[in-house]
Amino acid sequence: MWQRYLLRLLVALSAVISIGGILWMTFAPPPGMKATREGVPYFTPPVIHPVSGEAIAVETLVRHYKGGK
Repeated sequence: MWQRYLLRLLVALSAVISIGGILWMTFAPPPGMKATREGVPYFTPPVIHPVSGEAIAVETLVRHYKGGK
């Protein structure tokens, strides 16, 4: 009989922890979820090359100026 209450408590506790974790990641995400390793924010629009007019990803520019490929 007491096992039923213990199982219900376990289910309720796991649901509260899961929902709390999802809400925490939604409203207070860690810094690693906001920017790439190079410091470029996610969802940054591409920039236009002044000579050719093509769109270039900001990550490409950061790698170029840092000396990477």
